[in-house]
Formats: sequence, structure tokens, C-alpha cells
Amino acid sequence: MSLFSSSKLGSGNRTGTLAGSSAGVTGGLASGITAGRLPTSQLGLRKTAKISDAEFEKLADFIYSKTGISISIKRKYLLENRLGTRLNELGLKTFKEYYDYLQLDKNRAQEMEVICEKVTTNETSFYRDVRQLGIFQNEILKEALKKQEDLGHKELFIWSAGCSSGEEPYTLAIMLHETLGMSIIGWNIRITANDLSPAMLRLARAGVYTDYALRTTPKGIIAKYFDKVDAGYKVKPRVQKLVQFGPVNLSDPASTRRVPRSHIVFCRNVIIYFDDAMKKKAITAFYDNLLPGGHLFLGHSESIHKLSTAFRPVPKPGAICYKKEE
Repeated sequence: MSLFSSSKLGSGNRTGTLAGSSAGVTGGLASGITAGRLPTSQLGLRKTAKISDAEFEKLADFIYSKTGISISIKRKYLLENRLGTRLNELGLKTFKEYYDYLQLDKNRAQEMEVICEKVTTNETSFYRDVRQLGIFQNEILKEALKKQEDLGHKELFIWSAGCSSGEEPYTLAIMLHETLGMSIIGWNIRITANDLSPAMLRLARAGVYTDYALRTTPKGIIAKYFDKVDAGYKVKPRVQKLVQFGPVNLSDPASTRRVPRSHIVFCRNVIIYFDDAMKKKAITAFYDNLLPGGHLFLGHSESIHKLSTAFRPVPKPGAICYKKEE
């Protein structure tokens, strides 16, 4: 999951661009209007509301309290652009009215879903960061499976936190099939995949993806684990049945405590967008969720250095993971 991307909106199978705004004009159509010629009112264009510093602070604080998403004042114009059209849809004139709507309206819970869609960008793909995934499949996963088998516990539980539209947890499920082969039938495998966005979870459960989402996936894997459908490629049932999708808010300890304990946690390209306080909260949730000896995988540009000493870093060629001691 990415927040406030400067160029792309949507998941691996939904892309778009954030058009630069001019004088609050929606739709990116202002480039053809020369000052002093045709006023926007004559062109039939609707203006979006401007957000004051005070309104921004209140709204940003509210979003942070509900989602853990930290929005810098430097991103004020993005919040204004992305939510400005929403004000028009609701018939609201100011961001103060929108803030009051979020506090008091009977539809405020559903509106939080809209906010999640507006302020997050889900840029992902199958087999993203192949080097790191190779370390997972060839080392950490094999070690975990052997340990469990030696203990007589043929079960493995993985948590994919911030799963977006499902590419990551399905990739992990495919890797489990590749590693275990037919013997997977004798294993109890559960991948718990969570995201803040209900819309992303709906896409994930559907399990249908375009060529773009599969751009980094080996052709043999596509042929083996996907069925061709009109809309693209659908994940085969034997892969889907390993993954259980549901909503989780990493800023809410009660929410994260409901996630079943895991041997391995993936949370890639999520905490980089949190402030330090929220990062610590998320890392604590991962630590508490992991069983002793479990491993945590973060994105390649993410680190818990200076944030937590609970995990032991495990350096690998071109990647790093973190281990919870036995």
C-alpha cells in the first residue's frame, strides 16, 4: 500500500494519474484556459472547495486517529484535490462541513471507507521484489516448514498485513504450493490477509487480475495457478482457499489482536508512510502476533532501526528480515 503517490492511483490492476490542479478546477481541464479569457463558470466546470490550514489540521488529525495514516502539511493540496470532489458529491461547500459530516452523519462509517480509497494508493503486483521473495521461499519458508514437521505440527500460519488487492498473499500461497507440492494436502496452511480498504478486499476476494498485475510473474506460474477469464486471469481455487481476507486497522490494537498468531508476518511498503509513533504501534502488533522464532518481512526501503530492539535483524544478500527470538 502506498499513500499519496505523486503519479499513480489504484492497485496493480487499476492505474491512473493525479492531474495537477489549477485554481481548484476539477478534472484537469484548466490547462486550456488562459487567464482573462473564459471564466470557469461559463465553461460549466465545478470548482472544488479550498481547505484552510485549520481545516486541514483537524481533518488530518481525524484521519490519523481513525486509520494511522499520517498526512503531512506538505501534502495539503493532495488532500484538497482528492476530497474536494467528494464534497461536491455530498453537496457540501466547505471542509468544515465535511469534518462535521464525518463526526455526526448517520453514514459516517461508510464515509470512512471512501476516505480510505481517496487517500491511499495501492500499487502492487504478483512476485513483487523477487530477491526478497526468493529468500522467503528458499530459506525462511523451508526452515519454518522443517521445524514444524520436526515438532509434529504440520501447520503454518502467515499474516499479510496491508495486503491491498491480494497480489502478495496469493503470491505467498503459490510459493507454498511450489515448495510443498502434493504434500501440501497434509498441511494446515492459513494466510491471513488484511487491509484497511473494503474495496481492496473485495478485489482480493474476487481474485481476478490483468496482465499488469502479473507483469513480474513467471509465465509458467501463470499457466499453472491462474485460469484465463474475460476480465484477465483468475487465481485457481486451490490457491484461493489458503488465504482468508478481512479488514484490520493497524492503528487499533484491538483489531490487530484478533489476527491469529503467525509464524511469518509480511508487511511491505506500508509503515514507510507512518510517523514514528504509528510505526512503533505497528511493529509492536507484529511482535505480539509472531510466535517465538517467527520472522517479519518489511519492504526493501523500510527499517525498524532506532524504533525497536525487540527483533533480531537477519541480513541476507540484497534483503533483510527480522526474527523474534525463541
